[in-house]
Formats: sequence, structure tokens, C-alpha cells
Amino acid sequence: MSYLKLKSAILSLLVLMVLVGIWHVATLPTKSSVVSTMTPEQLEYAKLMGKAPEQAQTSVKSSFPTPADMGVTIVAQLSDPFYDNGPNDKGIGIQIAHSLQRVGLGFLLAALVAIPLGFVIGMSPMMYRVLDPFIQLLKPISPLAWMPIALYTIKDASLSGIFVIFICSIWPMLLNTAFGVAGVRRDWLNVARTLEVNPVRKAFQVILPAAAPTILTGMRISMGIAWLVIVAAEMLVGGTGIGYFVWNEWNNLSLTNVIFAILMIGLVGMALDLMFAKAQKAVTYAD
Repeated sequence: MSYLKLKSAILSLLVLMVLVGIWHVATLPTKSSVVSTMTPEQLEYAKLMGKAPEQAQTSVKSSFPTPADMGVTIVAQLSDPFYDNGPNDKGIGIQIAHSLQRVGLGFLLAALVAIPLGFVIGMSPMMYRVLDPFIQLLKPISPLAWMPIALYTIKDASLSGIFVIFICSIWPMLLNTAFGVAGVRRDWLNVARTLEVNPVRKAFQVILPAAAPTILTGMRISMGIAWLVIVAAEMLVGGTGIGYFVWNEWNNLSLTNVIFAILMIGLVGMALDLMFAKAQKAVTYAD
């Protein structure tokens, strides 16, 4: 197994090197001929002045950042990630911390609502039929569509971002919890009924351990969606956060910082996903 992991890591590193090589080649300076943009009169004048067409060629550097430019930006940003020079000039560490705080609060509120409600829906077919039309109506709505209503009612940009995370996180957790609870083996429930286990103990000692892998799957999906949505939400509301950082750097025409922020978004998202994958593996049992 360790050999397989080592081999996979080496192949991943090779793929990364190939991609960086392609990036480097694509951003190399190119020869640009001024003659091709000259009018016939300008070309005739250049000939009269003794300037051959081939002498009008210049080397033009690509406007897209090179890997070397990105390396300089990464070192500069990570050397002091928590600096604070005012509202529009904060380090990447502070921006990510603000985003994670919003995501964490919205996600926690969604879990407090979705998991208990999912238990009720999973254990009661009647409740499922009652609530299913509302779930199917609200689930496809883009979380960002709720932003104007949140800003109007809450009147706070940061709290509105948390509300949007709550809305986008609740549905995967709710549906997966209901599915996991409804899928608990009838044999286990019959044994609990035979032993006259009270409902609370049955929920925590029989249903929850059996449904935990499915619940964690829903939480993992919700966290991935939440991290996607917070970037877009922060672009709209501004203030702080990794999404605002991206938008602010784009307005400053700093493409290297934009790409750096994109890389950081991907790394943080990958870390969050790995965390839930570990938790999911820990509660998964073999039959």
C-alpha cells in the first residue's frame, strides 16, 4: 500500500512539473512584428528611412504571469500572511480566517437544523411526504439568489454571508441524514424494539451509529458547496474574506495575486474535504 502511495505521489509530481512546463513555455516572450500592423504608406516610409521590415521586430513579453512571477508572489504573500494595513490591505491568512469563520458558523447552524430534522423525516414516512414538496422547491434555488433578501432583512453583510452558507449547506445534510436513517436495517430496529429500548437511546445507540457514514457524506458535500459559495458571496458583499481578496486584487490589476488566491482556495477546500473524509472513514464499519 505504501508503494502504491509513493508511486501515485511521484506521478502527481510529474504531472505538476509537466503543467508548470507548459505554463512556462506558453508565457515565454514572443517576437512581434510591427511591420504586420503598418499601413502601406508607413511601410514605404520605413523603407525610405533605411529600416528593413525585419528590423522592426520586437520581443513582446506575455501579459500573463509566468511561473517565476507566481513564485515571487507566493513567497511574498506567505512570508507575512497576517499583516493588516487597513480595510483593503490585509494578509491572505486574515482573509482566509474570515471566510472560514463565516463558513463554520453557517455550516454549524445548518447541521443543528438539518440533522435532527433529517432524523424525523427518516423515521417518519408521513413527515417525509409532508416536507418533501417544500424541500424539492427550495433545494434547486441558487444560494446567491437569497443574498438580496438577506441583505434587506438582516442588513449586515457578514451575517448575510453566514445566512447564504446556512441555506446552501442544509439540503445535502438533510437529505443524506434522512436517507441514512431510513436505511437502517430493520433487524437492528426489531432487536431494539424487542429489548424495549426507549426512543432516545435507540436514536443514539442504534440509528446514529448506523447512519453516521451517510450523515458524514452529506456534511462533506455541504462543506464543499459552502466553500464554493462563500467566495462568490464575499465578492458581492465585500469587506473581508478570500472572495473579496480575489475581487479587490482583480480591481488592482494584480493577476498574480488573483491566481495565488485561487490556489489558496483550492488548498483550503482540499484540506476541508480531507478532514471530512477522515471522519467518514472513522465512523464507517465493515459488515
